[in-house]
Amino acid sequence: MKLDSTLEAVGEVAARAGAVALSHFGRDLTVERKGDGSPVTIADRAAEAAARAWIVERFPADGVLGEEGGALRPDARSQWLIDPIDGTKSFVRGVPLWATLVARLEDGEPVAGALVFPALRETLIAARGCGCHWNGARAAVSKVARLAEATVLITDERHLGAGQAAWADLARVAGLARTWGDAYGYLLVATGRAEVMADVIANAWDLAAPQVAIEEAGGVFTDWRGKRGFAGGSGLATNLALAADVRARLVIPREPAARRDADGGGGR
Repeated sequence: MKLDSTLEAVGEVAARAGAVALSHFGRDLTVERKGDGSPVTIADRAAEAAARAWIVERFPADGVLGEEGGALRPDARSQWLIDPIDGTKSFVRGVPLWATLVARLEDGEPVAGALVFPALRETLIAARGCGCHWNGARAAVSKVARLAEATVLITDERHLGAGQAAWADLARVAGLARTWGDAYGYLLVATGRAEVMADVIANAWDLAAPQVAIEEAGGVFTDWRGKRGFAGGSGLATNLALAADVRARLVIPREPAARRDADGGGGR
């Protein structure tokens, strides 16, 4: 598969799954709890089923890993990661900052990713060597080089553990600190509307597509230990100008403590 066709493929499957999720948005849904305490609804399952069906029909040899449906052909060289609704907690409350995420991996490296925000009518797609595209136009991180002028975002401050003090210091010196988290934060960094996005606890399907988008938009993507990639259980995305400063302030020798409370606070 060529890179440009990969770009089109992740965009199409994410758009289809996102449309299914959107058809349930704003309705009175039954919310179930998964084993980790995080919420799931018929919208999550139906959207992922639509994505899986599309992939299996067109790429029958590829593997698939989704948040709701588990793994299919896990030993395949080419893999698809699906998060049908990133931000289910927002979704069930009628907050429009949720996304459908799809990434394609080759030998464990994400080569393309799509972040579709159906309720906002925003789409971010990227592929290696093809750049990052926001609603069809080329996207780029900001050139803000001073934290005093930067917008810094985090999904949930409650689970910072060892990183609590460091984040508090960063938020104090930043121009603006907000909890516009989950995939929406990565969208803002990739399009130059924010400079830092932090995820304390996240899964591979939460991070693979954002990694491609951030890097192709000219930014830097690591985990909270400073290691590049989506597999470290956490995410830290920045523009290039602030990358070194932010990581000098935030990177810690071990992963932030992952505390989950009774309402599934660590889930999305």
